[in-house]
Amino acid sequence: MTNFSTLTVIFTAYGPPGPSNQAFFFFLFVVYVSILCVNLFLVLVICVEESLHRPMYILLVSLAINGVIGSSSVCPKIMEFLLVDKQESSLGGCLTQVFFSSFYGSGVYAVLALMAYDRYVSICKPLQYHSIMTPSRLRLLLAAAYLVPCGCIGLQIYLSSQIQLCSNTIDKFLCDHQSVLSLSCHSKSWLHTYSLFLITCLIFMPFLLVILSYIHILTVSLRMSKESQKRALRTCTPHLITFINFSTVSFLVVIYNRINLNLTYSVNLFICISFIFIPPLVHPVIYGIKTKQIRKSVQKIIRQRKLPS
Repeated sequence: MTNFSTLTVIFTAYGPPGPSNQAFFFFLFVVYVSILCVNLFLVLVICVEESLHRPMYILLVSLAINGVIGSSSVCPKIMEFLLVDKQESSLGGCLTQVFFSSFYGSGVYAVLALMAYDRYVSICKPLQYHSIMTPSRLRLLLAAAYLVPCGCIGLQIYLSSQIQLCSNTIDKFLCDHQSVLSLSCHSKSWLHTYSLFLITCLIFMPFLLVILSYIHILTVSLRMSKESQKRALRTCTPHLITFINFSTVSFLVVIYNRINLNLTYSVNLFICISFIFIPPLVHPVIYGIKTKQIRKSVQKIIRQRKLPS
């Protein structure tokens, strides 16, 4: 059995350093810095503005922090690999990357499901909203949204670290669980089964909860006045756009990881990073543009900064 701490995993998808790699490095650097800036700024605005200390915005803070975690787990390593001759990582580093990228994906779906539930309670049970979405219940839901995926994915990573490996070459830009299993000497059907179980529990179930929440919201909205329907639509639009955006890139990445597609270098890299980079960059912008309360809070902070001068 190959030693877990000493095995070197080699990534063959990058090719030798050159002008195209340098261009991608600069692009990713700009995108990564932008992700950090927009997400941390959104967190700062929500933390500073007391009027935003409500469940929906607290969940939005969780979504922004998730985005920073996901991009930070992948971006620095990809940028490093774009500039060096040998793209190598220890198996431990590879599995750590798998853990955080998987935690990011499941965490985003969990938070999106909680946000959908918050919208459902707000629109369908407005008189009971404050008694249902209490601070203690919100803390409990957020703890479950993070601790359950952390434990389940942690077990998956531990089991993956115990398999016997007969290869160390991955034809991808970064580590994913499917690629690590492909290095195994023998078929690990039980690990594949556990992976499908995790996908069902951590991805499909939250996805289904979001869909069911919006079916209930639509059903109730049809019985409302036109003005109430418009208000409900304004409330749900940022979340719907975020959910559709993340689900689309997640589907592309699942297809990319499961099926060997004959794609160009640029398209391969774009699909690979789309899951990690597009949602964290786009989600804060969507909420900043579409959410009136956040826009007003940003304007208020800017005015206050200008007043002393």
